[in-house]
This record gives sequence, C-alpha cells and structure tokens, in this order.
Amino acid sequence: MNRYQFVEDHQRRHGVKRLCDILGLARSSFYYWRRTASARAARQTVEAQIAARILKVHQDSDGTYGAPRITAELRDEGGPAVNHKRVARIMRAIGLEGVRLRRRHRTTIADQAAAKAQDLIGRDFTASEVNTTSQIVSAPLRCGSISPPRRGGR
Repeated sequence: MNRYQFVEDHQRRHGVKRLCDILGLARSSFYYWRRTASARAARQTVEAQIAARILKVHQDSDGTYGAPRITAELRDEGGPAVNHKRVARIMRAIGLEGVRLRRRHRTTIADQAAAKAQDLIGRDFTASEVNTTSQIVSAPLRCGSISPPRRGGR
C-alpha cells in the first residue's frame, strides 16, 4: 500500500488535508494520483499481456533469449509496440533472465614463486602520522616544473 492509497482509504474519517499534512504529501499530488488511477490500471493490464507474451517467447527459446532478442521476436509477431527497456523491466519484474555465454577470461596470472623486482630508487612511503604524505617540493619537467597544491585556501 502506498501513501496515496492510505489517504484514499482513510479520507472519510480524517479528511484529505489533515492526512496529507501528516504524511508530508501535497494535496495536488493525491488528487493527481486519484485522477490517473484508470490510466495506471490500463497500463498494468497491457503490461500483464506483454508479460504473458514475453514468458511464451522465453519458454519457446528454452530460457536462452534475453531482452534484446525477445523484443525482436515480439516486434516480428506484431501486437502493441514494445521497447527493449520495457521488455527488460517486465522481465526483471517476473524474474526472467537470458543465458550469458561469455566467460570472463583471466589474462594475467601472476607467478607467486617469482622473485619480486628490487626497489632501485629507494622509495620510502612511510608517513609520520595517519592520513599524511611526505611533501614533494617540486618535480622537474621538460616544460617547467610542477609543484604540489598549496594548502590554506589558494
């Protein structure tokens, strides 16, 4: 039950204005919700019909087709125009998924027995305090130098 339905159910006893104030709703939102109830019901009916068609196509494909292929099949069959996003949303709602054939390939497998590379530069990443780093004064570049940003506003 949503908040608008609650207001609809209890409006005779407490009044729409009072319930909307308590629930933090705009009265215009409630009246809009009530005015569009028939359109919502019609949309739910159409989506139930589309869900039945989706289920049939999915079963005919032995559960392999996903939203793009099911959309193509529904367009080939005719009937109401169906967008792939709507098909995907309805499939999620009724718990259908297509089969994913692609596997993840692990491209690099590190050799745990191999020797680690030596630190030839002698880098030191230890910090004197938590959440601090060592200060780099400047780093020379071909086009000049780069300095760390100043702290304190500029």
